[in-house]
Amino acid sequence: MFDLLVKGGTLPDGTVADIGIKGDRIAAVGRLEAEAGRVIDATGDLVSPPFVDPHFHMDATLSYGLPRVNASGTLLEGISLWGELRDIATVDEMVERALLYCDWAVSMGLLAIRTHVDTTPDHLRGVEAMLEVRRRVAPYLDLQLVAFPQDGLYRTPTGRENLLRALDMGVDVVGGIPHFERTMEEGAESLRDLGRIAADRGLMWDVHCDETDDPMSRHVETMAREVTRHGLGGRAAGSHLTSMHSMDNYYVSKLLPLIAESCMAAIPNPLINITLQGRHDTYPKRRGLTRVKEMQAMGIPVGWGQDCVLDPWYSLGTADMLDVAFMGLHVAQMTHPAEMARCFTMVTETNARIMNLQGYGMTPGSLASLVVLDAGHPVEALRLRPDRLAVVSRGKVVAEKARNNSRLSLAGRPVTVRRRHG
Repeated sequence: MFDLLVKGGTLPDGTVADIGIKGDRIAAVGRLEAEAGRVIDATGDLVSPPFVDPHFHMDATLSYGLPRVNASGTLLEGISLWGELRDIATVDEMVERALLYCDWAVSMGLLAIRTHVDTTPDHLRGVEAMLEVRRRVAPYLDLQLVAFPQDGLYRTPTGRENLLRALDMGVDVVGGIPHFERTMEEGAESLRDLGRIAADRGLMWDVHCDETDDPMSRHVETMAREVTRHGLGGRAAGSHLTSMHSMDNYYVSKLLPLIAESCMAAIPNPLINITLQGRHDTYPKRRGLTRVKEMQAMGIPVGWGQDCVLDPWYSLGTADMLDVAFMGLHVAQMTHPAEMARCFTMVTETNARIMNLQGYGMTPGSLASLVVLDAGHPVEALRLRPDRLAVVSRGKVVAEKARNNSRLSLAGRPVTVRRRHG
């Protein structure tokens, strides 16, 4: 007797199986003939582990237009606008916006998010707000918090002190932004400092690294060295890495083995990277996405991140990680069927590994968190970005949607249209 039985779904690897759930765990996977308190018929539908976003800014989300719109569309104007907003936004306002975004996420089957929290202001209201959000969503959504010194660890008088205060308050991950320090040397020193902090505290480390069009911004080299020095390995990730788009190939041929040796991960954010980068170019205009396929060929874990939704940096977004993967596969030119399938894996299993999520997966004993999509397989899910017919979090159905087919009234032939094919 199962509490919940998901019948006849197609798993990402193409296997057709039933999934039996007891409590908050998957109890069995296969052809199951058993009773259940509730049955979800997923025949012909894709049943996947939940989507995971390893890079987001929840303290700023859903604030688009406050205090005004980013007219230039640049990264630096977005940072300036956020610098104004963070000092006038209240804890309650940030909590309200973040909780609404988490509702969007759950409806999309996005059940784990790593969010960077600005630790620059001495008041640390953003940290206070995100700690409260993490507490409230804990029953159904995994929320990791990164202590992120947006204006630099050393560039502001209390940058380092406030980062440590945030970690003491219960923030999970050490952040950083070396390319925003005053000099290249101070950026490198900030990484040496932050790597020691992460190692000494036994924490994960996720750095905004080289988010610039400057090919001479090479801080990821220092980060990889510090990850290797401290043995952080899979606990570390470099986010963005957009300068690699502009680096010469000879230097990259040296850099990629260093990153691979460290076992750190990379988190490009395609929706945002291709929007913010290249703003100083005429033509040809760079798009700023890092070297995704080249890193994957070296065995470096690469996951897609969302980064922003309706905030000073980005005027769109829906909390749909399939939108992120869809854009990523286009910009990275990952159009072979195997590459497209890998893009789906990047927003599920790969991102879960980057965040070191425990109990993630579709095997017996895993947490009973999954999503039923109106698609037949991962590549079709990327093509359609389909409805989430059901979302299950820790054994409980937390979101449902009826299948939405279009009924056409055409001359002489009524038609029901489904965008699924084959």
